[in-house]
Amino acid sequence: MKVVNYQDVPLEPVSEPGAEGVTVRWAIKKEDGAHRFAMRIFHVEPGGWTPLHAHPWEHEVYILEGEADVLREGEWVKAPAGTVLFIPPNEEHQFKNSSSHQLTFICLIPYLD
Repeated sequence: MKVVNYQDVPLEPVSEPGAEGVTVRWAIKKEDGAHRFAMRIFHVEPGGWTPLHAHPWEHEVYILEGEADVLREGEWVKAPAGTVLFIPPNEEHQFKNSSSHQLTFICLIPYLD
């Protein structure tokens, strides 16, 4: 069992092309014994964004703080704190922070091996 404050998990820059002002904490991963899902906590600075992308796995997302602009089926929708999102496989998506406060969200992804 892993029990840790998320702030004690190392904060890493997201260096994928197309990302700006984004960091991530891999809160739960394979090395912790999780063989089906990973839990990541993303922080997006004001004016920052995740890369526009799609992939063959789903996401489950919970907006902890701030407000995201989320690209959903080609349209931008607002997702304030408390919003949950399901992003199906192969759907193009992106998160932007157009507010003056940090955006923080939890993102769960499955392992596909």
